[in-house]
Amino acid sequence: MKRRDYKKRKKSKGKRLALKVSLLLTLSAFLMVAAYAASLQKKAEKVVESAYEEIPDRPTSDIRGESTVEPAHDNVSVLFIGIDDSETRHQGDGNSRSDALLMATLNIKNKSVKLVSIPRDSYVYIPEVGYRDKINHAHAFGGTQATVETIEELFEVPVDYYVKVNFNAFIDVVDALGGIEVEVPYDRLEKDENDKYTIQLKKGLQHLDGQHALALARTRKLDTDVERGKRQQMILQAIMKEAVSAKSITKYGDVIEAVGDNMKTDMTFDEMKSFFAYAKGGMPQVDTISLKGYDDMSTGTYYWKLDETDLHETRQLLKAHLGLIPDSSSLTDSRSNLTDSANEASESDSFYSN
Repeated sequence: MKRRDYKKRKKSKGKRLALKVSLLLTLSAFLMVAAYAASLQKKAEKVVESAYEEIPDRPTSDIRGESTVEPAHDNVSVLFIGIDDSETRHQGDGNSRSDALLMATLNIKNKSVKLVSIPRDSYVYIPEVGYRDKINHAHAFGGTQATVETIEELFEVPVDYYVKVNFNAFIDVVDALGGIEVEVPYDRLEKDENDKYTIQLKKGLQHLDGQHALALARTRKLDTDVERGKRQQMILQAIMKEAVSAKSITKYGDVIEAVGDNMKTDMTFDEMKSFFAYAKGGMPQVDTISLKGYDDMSTGTYYWKLDETDLHETRQLLKAHLGLIPDSSSLTDSRSNLTDSANEASESDSFYSN
């Protein structure tokens, strides 16, 4: 064999060996990813199974009647309930007031989300007790079911699913994601989850851990309850943005563990997986909405009285987004992305003592 032919043959063998090694490494990487995905799914299934809590005698919303919905094919709504079941204040899930209420409608066709923040002191009718009171009292009166019924009464749309989390879940999820980036409106020393002044918030664009994010979501001493709702919307969007980013894939296991025993929902694992379609291609379009109103102290107790015209427009927008009534682009444009407020008020600390 000539030296030239020997070199060619040796080079050809080298290329084949390199190709085999490359294929082997690719296959190994694929198997590792597949194994990781399978492990995550198994872990997630267990968590969702333990978190599953159906509202008794209410398989579907009364507003939808006998019809059922599937997130993979239908427009649906999700009510997010944040509660403080802190032992420090001797509260438990059964008698705690809701600390945050966010209503989301999801449109499957355009993969968009309408996110409404509901001020906790909103004066609304609570079906559970048959009279008007602060909306955050509904949970204390009758738990999840009373809260869901109150929201349906308020917006005249179905609540298809609920997700209820406590402070521990919020903190742990943000930490599991490696923190979130949000705009902090002011400098302030704020309480932590144990009601101790240990959290120093700093004005400007900040990378916050779970404790600081919770403090920012809860504080309301330097602005209004409406502004507090906007901060909660901003924080939820920041969590969503971080969760759908490619760099967070390896953190999903920690996020799942963070939820643990700190979440309750009436979504099954398969239903929850259907919502992943909204995250395909990155962050979905999220339009935030704030409910207009005014301060009322006429009874000696502070209430946020909702503006009826604005409330009607919000109802129509949510109905249209869910496909319950024909869509109106002019209405959608006028009510979405309401980030400015004409309702700023100098509410004193005593307003929130009830």
